[in-house]
Amino acid sequence: MNDPFFFGYGSLVNTATHEYRQVQPARARGWRRAWRHTPLRPVSFLTAVPDGDCIIDGVIAAVPGADWLALDEREHAYDRVAASDEVEHGAGHPLDIAIYAIPPDRHGPPSDASPILMSYLDCVLQGYLHRFGPEGVTGFVATTDGWEAPILDDRDVPRYPRHQPLTPQERALFRDHLTDAGARILMSLA
Repeated sequence: MNDPFFFGYGSLVNTATHEYRQVQPARARGWRRAWRHTPLRPVSFLTAVPDGDCIIDGVIAAVPGADWLALDEREHAYDRVAASDEVEHGAGHPLDIAIYAIPPDRHGPPSDASPILMSYLDCVLQGYLHRFGPEGVTGFVATTDGWEAPILDDRDVPRYPRHQPLTPQERALFRDHLTDAGARILMSLA
C-alpha cells in the first residue's frame, strides 16, 4: 500500500512544527490562501479557497500508514479534501494527496476579536523562507488574501503552540513584507 500525502500551504511548510518526513516542494493549482475565522477556533488562520486563476507553493509529505488521526486533530477546524489532480510534485508518479480547507459556509473574515497570531504567522513565513527563500515569502504574501486582518503581536508571550524562534534577519524581512502588504499590527496586552 502506498502512503497518502497531505499538501501543506501554511504552518505545515515549516518542518520544525511536525514529525512528517518525505517532505518535498509542490504546487497546488486552483487554490489560493486566505486569512479566515471560524467559531471552531478563537483566532484567525489560513485556509485554502478555490481560485481557478491561482497557484500556491507548498509542500507534500507522506502520512505513514494512512494514519490521519494526529494530523486531523491538529487541523480540526478543516475538512480534508481530495486534491490529487490539483497538486504538482516531483514524485514521478501519481500520489493520493489531500488538502485541508475550511468549508465556505463555516468561515468568515477575521476581526479584532479573532486576530491572526503573529507567532503563527512568523512560523508560516519562516517555513516559506527556509523552503523557498526570500522569493517564497514574497510569493506567499502575493497569493494570500486578507492582509487587512488584524495581527496580534504575541511574540513576547507566544500563543501559537508550535511557535519557532526567529533570527533578527527573519524579523526584519517579515516586518518589511507585512508593511508592504498594509498589515495592521495590534500590540498584545499579555
